[in-house]
Amino acid sequence: MVQTMAKSGSRILVERPLPTQGDVKATGKKRARSVTVNLAESPLGWLKARGLITDRQFDAGEQLRVDWERAQLGPRVTMCWDAAAAPSRTARGAPAANDPLIHQLSARDRFDAAVAAAGPGLSDILWRIVCAGEGMRDAEQALGWPARAGKLVLTLALDRLADHYRLR
Repeated sequence: MVQTMAKSGSRILVERPLPTQGDVKATGKKRARSVTVNLAESPLGWLKARGLITDRQFDAGEQLRVDWERAQLGPRVTMCWDAAAAPSRTARGAPAANDPLIHQLSARDRFDAAVAAAGPGLSDILWRIVCAGEGMRDAEQALGWPARAGKLVLTLALDRLADHYRLR
């Protein structure tokens, strides 16, 4: 399989050949078509681009993903080497309002509240598709669901999430 990569803005595009049926040249070899795939596109963006979810549902999912990333809840590849701030003996009290830890903790609180609002039956598909970036087929298989059940459950979860975020 021949792949050519091009960078367009913040997107990474890969061209992959697609075999076509009954398209044989005089040499006897099948001619292949190609399609450009955006490797940086999220599964949620893919669903929105094809009209399978509404703008409201997409915005709710993106808000959840933003909170998940700001809370730094994703898996780490290596150990966290951030130095802990040494407490000052002269200045005591609450941390500064612009402290990154405060923003991280508040994002985690928002994420936990949103997942709780979605409910236990819907939060697992939300996490897999929106936060972990799994494809619909992979998420359905991991959850033991039948094919094409994930889209319906995901739209219900995104609607509940949009209600939680008060999106219109």
